Amino acid sequence: MARLRELLVYHQARYYQDDAPEISDQAYDALVTELRALEASLGVVSSVASAVGGEASAAFSKVTHAVRQWSLDNVFTREELSAWEDRLVRILQKSGIFETPTYVAEHKLDGLKLVIEYVEGRLVRAATRGDGQVGEDVTHTARTISSLPHILADPVSLICVGEVMMLKKDFQTLNSVRAKAGESLFANPRNAAAGSLRQLDPAVAKARLLSLFVYDLDQLEVADTGVIAPTSQWAELALLKKLGLPTNPHSKRCPTLKEVQSFYDTWKVDHDALPFGLDGVVVKVDSVAAQAALGYTARAPRFGVAYKFPAVESTTVVEGIELQVGRTGVVTPVAHLRPVLIDGSTVARATLHNENQIKRLDVRVGDTVIIRKAGDIIPEVVSVLQLLRPVSAKPYRFPKTVEGCGGDGRIERVPGEAAYRCVSLDSDFLLRQRLYYFVSKGALNIDGVGPRIIDALLEKKLIRTPADLFLLTKEDFLTLEGFKDKAAANAVMAIAAARTTTLPRLLIALGIENVGEETARLLASHFNTVSELRQATEATLAAIPGIGSTIAASVVAWQKDEVGQKNLDALLKYLVLEAKPKGALKNNFLEGKSFVFTGTLSSLGRDEAKELVRQAGGKVVGSVSKNTSYVVVGADPGSKATEATALGVAVIDEQAFLDLVAKGE
Repeated sequence: MARLRELLVYHQARYYQDDAPEISDQAYDALVTELRALEASLGVVSSVASAVGGEASAAFSKVTHAVRQWSLDNVFTREELSAWEDRLVRILQKSGIFETPTYVAEHKLDGLKLVIEYVEGRLVRAATRGDGQVGEDVTHTARTISSLPHILADPVSLICVGEVMMLKKDFQTLNSVRAKAGESLFANPRNAAAGSLRQLDPAVAKARLLSLFVYDLDQLEVADTGVIAPTSQWAELALLKKLGLPTNPHSKRCPTLKEVQSFYDTWKVDHDALPFGLDGVVVKVDSVAAQAALGYTARAPRFGVAYKFPAVESTTVVEGIELQVGRTGVVTPVAHLRPVLIDGSTVARATLHNENQIKRLDVRVGDTVIIRKAGDIIPEVVSVLQLLRPVSAKPYRFPKTVEGCGGDGRIERVPGEAAYRCVSLDSDFLLRQRLYYFVSKGALNIDGVGPRIIDALLEKKLIRTPADLFLLTKEDFLTLEGFKDKAAANAVMAIAAARTTTLPRLLIALGIENVGEETARLLASHFNTVSELRQATEATLAAIPGIGSTIAASVVAWQKDEVGQKNLDALLKYLVLEAKPKGALKNNFLEGKSFVFTGTLSSLGRDEAKELVRQAGGKVVGSVSKNTSYVVVGADPGSKATEATALGVAVIDEQAFLDLVAKGE
């Protein structure tokens, strides 16, 4: 607990005082949650776990806030949101308020809080939140924000609160300018906005094009202006807008928590398409009278809560490290983790990639680590929080032998790479992995013959190589436990159906190292037959755009694998390869375009969407780069959409993708 407090104090200073956080907000939230749980178990409370912000910098004049500033508590699930409402209802009923609360849902903006004061309609001061009681006077830079009015539409006196942001496009421009000047880059728009607002020179802030949304009214004196003091959060937003202050147009009044959840679900999917960043939804009780009755805890208002989007980063503990043998014999280190909920699913394993990565991170069993997962990305260890390392933790050393490799289990370093692989590839484990892959959906797609049935066939010694599958009879399947007449007949029919396949599917099924779905299609487009590919030289292969020297070397190694080639000869006796379509595609309008898919598509499967791209001459890739043409987002997209926005790549939804394909332009 003491180490956690020390670590959080350090990261609070990096975030609030230096505008240079070293870990993500999500990883920080996970550490705070852990500290609060530890403190609760011991019946203690610290100022660290309930910190609102950071100390005001000595470089700025200090401002004592007329109205205390707060930070919101977080919830991460529908159940936690419902529990929050239950607490509200109990407190309100004790205060004599028996109506079920209604709510206002707003974006939780990813920026810097600004407290703004007007006297008789004129801007007199703007300050940072600081520690909630004392902030920094940044009036000189706040005045450069073009959307912040210096004079209000009505001469009222008020204190309002907003969020200073930098739009994604302005952030990209700023970092481009800094890169050309040889200056360090800002990590994200929030850091850039905070660093810009806290400049001593207002000209610097003005050049960086800061933006602002105002979302709360802390104090109001209407005098004889005729302005009516609002009695609800929704009316506050309306008044702020009427006075000329910039407000977020996407806020919504929600009669029940069900509508709040719907608002959240919408923006959880669509938020990456917005020009500004957000990491959740803020939910507030609408009635000002109910807000007053609910009051505050030591650090946060009870009447409001931040409903965070699923984290793509979190913290957990490494409970073990094991070496996992893949179907090609490559050995990958995997961290076994204390299970943690991240990006909507429970994660208990994460890749460590290779020996070099373990050494670079210095990952040890017992370490508290930050892990990252987004969408369909495999969870990975990002960094180690060494301050929380147990004294007994020892550096990890790669063993000389690994269970799962053939022969004596020895492993060797792959020449020129950081990876290890099995010296011998004849183990029963590797045989199973290769057969699993051969029948899988992306390869020969033998429906209904999965790993469990492959295991049973191997156990009965009915198969040893892929070709053996095509010799199986109905009677063979009936010898397997649990197989009845119909199931056996279906299995034989599925194998028979797989006899007719395409060259790309066969190349995938062969399991050639580094040859996946897109590479197999690329090879099949340059070679008409397996025989041609077998005779291709390394130089010829490497010269093919998109292949390169690494894949070329893998194909040549496959050509020289005597056992593999013998198995292929046996297999080809049972397969019929469909002829490659002659001539150009009917409409090749996507030629030269590359697509990345992320999230769940509602009207068509991922494979079907990819095929639509390929049929139109386009290419599907797995990761986003500046050369990507489109990123297509479905429900619950991962970080690829964010990466695309940062790189200026077009992000389109499923309907826009279908329209693009339908129009053929």
